[in-house]
Amino acid sequence: MKNNKALILEISCFAAMVLTIIFSGSLFSFEKDCSAVRSKVLRLHVIANSDSAEDQALKLKVRDALLLQGGAVFASGSTKESAEKAACKNLQSFLQTAEKTIRENGKNYSVCVSVGKSNFPTRTYENFTLPAGEYDALRVVIGEGKGKNWWCVMFPPLCLPAAEKKHELSDVLSDGGQALVESKPKYEIRFWLIEKLEQLRKKH
Repeated sequence: MKNNKALILEISCFAAMVLTIIFSGSLFSFEKDCSAVRSKVLRLHVIANSDSAEDQALKLKVRDALLLQGGAVFASGSTKESAEKAACKNLQSFLQTAEKTIRENGKNYSVCVSVGKSNFPTRTYENFTLPAGEYDALRVVIGEGKGKNWWCVMFPPLCLPAAEKKHELSDVLSDGGQALVESKPKYEIRFWLIEKLEQLRKKH
């Protein structure tokens, strides 16, 4: 009962803040730009077996091996759709790379590699910010998948080796989307609102 009351209060407070910004005429446009950004990006999501130092280090080694392989896999892609098709086509190869890296580091964890929807929080990288929400992603779960995760952008290939970068975010985003990713969440309350909205959607 208390949980229901807390949820209702949370939704009410959130709704009040959303309505305030909606009436200013900016949130609808912001959410539209967020949706457009999500539709143009393919992300990499690597989840560690646990939070132990050893498992977290292994997660990063698997990540590095996949990024190195991804440079060749995504080199010719010009759209998110083509990158997603390339990822699906190479799932078995990505799986073998992850398994090989795990074995070479003395572990026998299972690993699951798939392409599908994953939820992400707002994330600020060096020069850009991606809004919270559901993205298509190459998802790699090591062992029990109970550890901290790591993510980046596979298309445009922002986290692939520099020599392989043929596309930047500015090449695939509209002016509105480009302005959004260049915003600073620290000073932009709409990023916080979008993240809260996504969290509420996941509860229902």
